[in-house]
Amino acid sequence: MPRLQGRITAAELGLVINTADPYSVAVGEYYARRRGIPEAHVLRLPLPVRASLTIDEFEALQAQIKSKLGPEVQGLALAWTQPFAVVCNSITGALALGYQAELCSNGCAPSKPSPYFSYQGAKPFGDLGLRPSMLLAARTVESAQALIERGIAADQSLPGFLPANAYFVSTADTARNVRSTLFPPASSLRGLGVDAHTPAHKELPPLRRTLIYQTGLAVVPGLDQVDWLPGALADHLTSFGGQLERRPDSGQMSALDWLEAGATASYGTVSEPCNHRQKFPHPQVLLLSYVQGLSALEAYWHSVLWPGQGVFIGEPLAAPFAPKF
Repeated sequence: MPRLQGRITAAELGLVINTADPYSVAVGEYYARRRGIPEAHVLRLPLPVRASLTIDEFEALQAQIKSKLGPEVQGLALAWTQPFAVVCNSITGALALGYQAELCSNGCAPSKPSPYFSYQGAKPFGDLGLRPSMLLAARTVESAQALIERGIAADQSLPGFLPANAYFVSTADTARNVRSTLFPPASSLRGLGVDAHTPAHKELPPLRRTLIYQTGLAVVPGLDQVDWLPGALADHLTSFGGQLERRPDSGQMSALDWLEAGATASYGTVSEPCNHRQKFPHPQVLLLSYVQGLSALEAYWHSVLWPGQGVFIGEPLAAPFAPKF
């Protein structure tokens, strides 16, 4: 894993607020205040409040972002839960890489690779012409505020006296367990302040001081029993985790359930991606990016090679391993 340089901070983050959505207004203004987002970096505009934007609606949003936010803005926080898609693309993927119409005729095909996957700097808009983005998503304003506070509490909180734990959990679900071949070996990375664990789902130990939890299941039970650290990252490989309105009784769990349980950022796909590992976060890249001091936004974006169908959600600036000056 190459050494990654710097990180995106509040001074370089753009914030987009949907003025047609009371949730977005309340959460966006709270986030701007708590994180100190510069007023010049806050874009307020009306958007439809539904799961998916049309292509025309997306192009209007993209044009507003390009015209109103300056070149110093390197990443985006989107203060809403819906819309999370642009037809069959994720909204975060489309904003960064452009709308990919071909995914709607064959979602199982390879998609456009992200140049951010192998990028080593901290100025992606200046260097690559793209801004990684993340939804400040939650089911209620109160849940979103708690999410934001977890992100703030995470900053520079690790490593501590006790190591954090990263759990990479294998399952018997063959189709969804394909990422297990990318799990790091069980090891004690004490120099980084993290212990990596690779248990089987049926033999899970108590999940203490959890910083990362990755697995492959349609629905992950027991999230209320996890001891989450501020800044925790968690996701499950399944087809429709990025359809944020989904409930566990629909057959597949929403990525939003990770945040509601206490994680600080997550990821899921909004349309059928098949089980290409490149369309989901790479476990080792995610872990090694995060412990180098990057934010949740950057670590998650570094870990997904084909993010066109995947939506990133959570508190973007959480950075538990950021250096203390």
